[in-house]
Amino acid sequence: MNLGKQFKDGMLTQNPVLVQVLGMCSTMAITTSFFNGIGMGVAVTIILTLSNIFISLLRKIIPNEVRIACYIVVIAGFVTCVDLLLKAFVPALSSSLGVFIPLIVVNCIILGRAEAFSYKNGMVASFFDGIFQGIGYTWVLLAMCMFREFFGSGKFGGGLLGGGALGSAPGVTIIPEEFGIKVHALVTVQDIREYLADKAEYAHLLPLMDAYMKQYCVF
Repeated sequence: MNLGKQFKDGMLTQNPVLVQVLGMCSTMAITTSFFNGIGMGVAVTIILTLSNIFISLLRKIIPNEVRIACYIVVIAGFVTCVDLLLKAFVPALSSSLGVFIPLIVVNCIILGRAEAFSYKNGMVASFFDGIFQGIGYTWVLLAMCMFREFFGSGKFGGGLLGGGALGSAPGVTIIPEEFGIKVHALVTVQDIREYLADKAEYAHLLPLMDAYMKQYCVF
């Protein structure tokens, strides 16, 4: 067991997002606020660590032919526990992350570490692998969250800073909302606005479109 190498692998050389490119669906979907990022990162780290430990302990009695199914059963048990705890104690976070907590069951990061590491190594090494890989995943999530929240709404820390209940706090405003940078699609909002403005019968839709974009469309 080489803790230095495991730490370096989790942080950089074998980072689950930057190098292995695993779990990208949830990574791209939930990184809209710092609140979501830290919640998802902690949840994945806990589930990954516990799953690694149990799979490592059971590796000598799990038949090789059904090992993937066994991984999923173990992971699903811990995901269910974490999901129920979030609903009970942090309902705002549970609501914000939605289906992406249950989908951790088939997250490639956790299945990948089970197959590549914990099934072949002892409990202590698997424990540290889960911790370091989880932290590596979390720091990438937080970096993406800060970037997207800052450029999407001109704020930072919504749900964690600024007072109020978790999930509803306004955060710290860095750039006024009207100057926030919105990135929407290949067809720009200005193109759509010009098209609607040219059509008299659609002019009444402009205020509705502006209100929708302001509320829902954040890079």
